[in-house]
Amino acid sequence: MKTDEKTLTRVYRMPFSAVYPHYVTKVEKKGRTKAELHQVIRWLTGFDDIDLERHLERETPFEAFFADARLNSNAPLITGVVCGVRVEDIEDPVMQKVRYLDKLVDELARGKSIEKILRS
Repeated sequence: MKTDEKTLTRVYRMPFSAVYPHYVTKVEKKGRTKAELHQVIRWLTGFDDIDLERHLERETPFEAFFADARLNSNAPLITGVVCGVRVEDIEDPVMQKVRYLDKLVDELARGKSIEKILRS
């Protein structure tokens, strides 16, 4: 699926720190923990807590956030629908990585086991 330029520009420039609190709220409302969220983010990006905190403090935009990441080699195993779009059909690589993260957070919030979320 092709994403329009205006949306891509907005997402590329959006600070990860603007979305992160929503991820925390979403998973905690469903009885999951911030530590589990960090485990999911670490699996996808390779960022430890220090790296993650640095990106939050610097308000790193998503484009730079994922440029700095060491994407897990199993990330392409993340499939399904986020916001009505199949993540495996997203053509733009940064947008796809953002949606990978969204999908993992959704799975965590829905109570899926960590082992299944991490495709292990």
